[in-house]
Amino acid sequence: MKHVKTLAIALTIAAAPTAFAAGSMDGMGMKGMDMEPSAESKKAPPVAAEIKKIDAKAGKVTLKHDPIENLGMSAMTMAFPVKDRASLKNFKEGELVLVRFDKVNGKPTVVDMQRK
Repeated sequence: MKHVKTLAIALTIAAAPTAFAAGSMDGMGMKGMDMEPSAESKKAPPVAAEIKKIDAKAGKVTLKHDPIENLGMSAMTMAFPVKDRASLKNFKEGELVLVRFDKVNGKPTVVDMQRK
């Protein structure tokens, strides 16, 4: 019987963090989760880039881009998520574009892309 009580106490203690983590997120501030481009990205000049690959299913575009000053990134080729996945159907691989970037949920993201 002593072992049963010990086991019950151990299971209760082990389950407690899970119970707290599963609580509602009502009332939690969602500041910083804004999906709109920041004022900084609207002011930042667009970045010249070439579309290397489009993955519409994943909502990503691979760009060979110039330095992205507002994100502190040097020129490179990299895949980025795109804020508006549907817009990818308007572009083709090999096109030259002007792109605005911002961090969305902490990740560098294409927030606007126009043909050059």
